[in-house]
Amino acid sequence: MTDPYQPGYGPQYGAPGTGPGMGGQPQPGPQDAYGQSNPYNQQVYGQQPGYQQPGGYPQPGYPGAMYGQPAGFDPQAPFGRDMYGMPYSDKSKLVAGLLQLFLGGFGAGRFYLGYNGIAVAQLLVTIFTCGLGGLWPLIDAIMIFIGNVPDTYGRPLQDS
Repeated sequence: MTDPYQPGYGPQYGAPGTGPGMGGQPQPGPQDAYGQSNPYNQQVYGQQPGYQQPGGYPQPGYPGAMYGQPAGFDPQAPFGRDMYGMPYSDKSKLVAGLLQLFLGGFGAGRFYLGYNGIAVAQLLVTIFTCGLGGLWPLIDAIMIFIGNVPDTYGRPLQDS
């Protein structure tokens, strides 16, 4: 007689001694999504309901669908993200650098980026030194081109 406390005994395993890990033939189990037998009741990994392949346009219930935005659109980062996950600014590094290089004595690059206090200070230094304070805007333009100056919200500037 078989001991009922041994593993592999019971109606869910069929005959005694034929359960998982007990030798013998595996019992038929549920079928997977493709109609194939899954004798050991393993979890079947497949496409989840409601999953949409990347690329294409979103389903009508997607928040960006009413604006015609693609499925991968991130509303918190409309200009993309840098390699650290920070969203890019709506300001361009090239435009800010060129404004600061050619019109930096007037604080044009800093006005463009939204740093109004620094822009006014550059303008006043240029006026009170009769144009000799032009070294500060030149160094500032180099710092903008290198990428060390974010916008007023701390977001990195776009490369183009």
